[in-house]
Amino acid sequence: MQATASSEPTSREIATLIHLATLTHLEGQVRAATTLQELQFVAVNETRRLVPYEHAVLLSPPDLDGAAYRAVTASSVAAIDRNAPMMVWLEEAVQAVRHAQPGDLPIIVESEALPESVRAGWHEFVRGHVLWCPLKHPDDTILGGLWIERESPWQDNDVTIVRRLAGSFAYAWKALATRHVGWVTRLTRPSLVLIAVAVLGLLCLPIRLSTVAPVKVVAQDPVIVSAPMDGVIAEVVVAPNTLVQQHRVLLRYDDTNIRNQFRVTEQQLAVARAEQVHAIQSGFGDPQRKAEVPLKAAEVALKETELEYAQERLGQIDVLAPQAGVVLFTDKSDWVGKPVSVGERIMEIADPRRIELRIDLPVSDALMLQEGGEVIAFFDALPLESFPGAVSRSSYHAEVLPGDILAYRVMANLSHADPRIRIGWQGSAKVYGEQGPLAFLLFRRPFTALRQLVGL
Repeated sequence: MQATASSEPTSREIATLIHLATLTHLEGQVRAATTLQELQFVAVNETRRLVPYEHAVLLSPPDLDGAAYRAVTASSVAAIDRNAPMMVWLEEAVQAVRHAQPGDLPIIVESEALPESVRAGWHEFVRGHVLWCPLKHPDDTILGGLWIERESPWQDNDVTIVRRLAGSFAYAWKALATRHVGWVTRLTRPSLVLIAVAVLGLLCLPIRLSTVAPVKVVAQDPVIVSAPMDGVIAEVVVAPNTLVQQHRVLLRYDDTNIRNQFRVTEQQLAVARAEQVHAIQSGFGDPQRKAEVPLKAAEVALKETELEYAQERLGQIDVLAPQAGVVLFTDKSDWVGKPVSVGERIMEIADPRRIELRIDLPVSDALMLQEGGEVIAFFDALPLESFPGAVSRSSYHAEVLPGDILAYRVMANLSHADPRIRIGWQGSAKVYGEQGPLAFLLFRRPFTALRQLVGL
């Protein structure tokens, strides 16, 4: 019975085993960290499993000379605000501690060791006892440090544990920091020179400049059907995108006012002629009435002209097709009952076999285009095919297109006619310009924006 009792572990031994298990688990978390953010989170939050404390902040110098320390992360918070008064004071305090004791050993910070300018904030921001432990790598590089606060005084065993963990943190930190840039740091100077020469050679490589812009199939030299007179459209006879013959009725005006005006003008002409006859007959006996005969004759001529005009308007009620072709307009309902003015564009009549490409080239993508320049069109209706063409002309002045886009109108002709292509198809077109270096193609937009900003 006595042997059995003596073989049982004491409470101190159990506590030691728990600490060892916790230390092993914590170092396993350090090795399992895949990013610096994960490692820094473990450093300020998981360390309290072995060493109890209330608050911990991880600071690191932004460069190798360690001229200044910046707060990176803090315990129990997702993100820190370096502009907060506490963080501003903490960075100044750490800088003062590093200036007074630049070594790599842990330091129990006392308020008396701080300068007067920093000591004023000690009672405001510090609650308890502070331990500063640098994170030293085996190659003697100081990667940062832990500022740890707790209410109870620091014991030697706690300081030893924090120092051991700080070494593990520093080793993992260096490994994670060099993982993504290690191949760059291992490059020798001749290798960097060769890479730079190769990059410059590629940037100077001459290529054909090109850009992609929206394209639409339009009719070539269509006939415009415009309003012959002012009035209201009563009926659109033909449907959009249908084939019509020459002299086919396309639309009709509302003839109510026009016919009434014609009839009124007819009656006015009859009255004027009767007054003219009466003036001629009365002139034989009355010289004064004879003088009115030329005036009545002028009134008859005026009414005859008005009647001819009214008859001409009556003959324009039916708008006929000036030639055979496909009628191009939006929809009947857009025009029925709509008042139009003389010369207003209503529809187009085009030959479906005579088509061309209209490319809206934005000003920001404008190239040095020449007549005959190469164009490759890709239509949405045939996404797996491409259609070569050539530039026929381009506008000298840019136009504002729908969407407030300033662009040049570039017209192109297809190299080979394809009966499948219809007027109205849309897609994208790749427009080729003159040859230039690859650097111009890559940096053309940034360089243009820089020149517009600077004004040179």
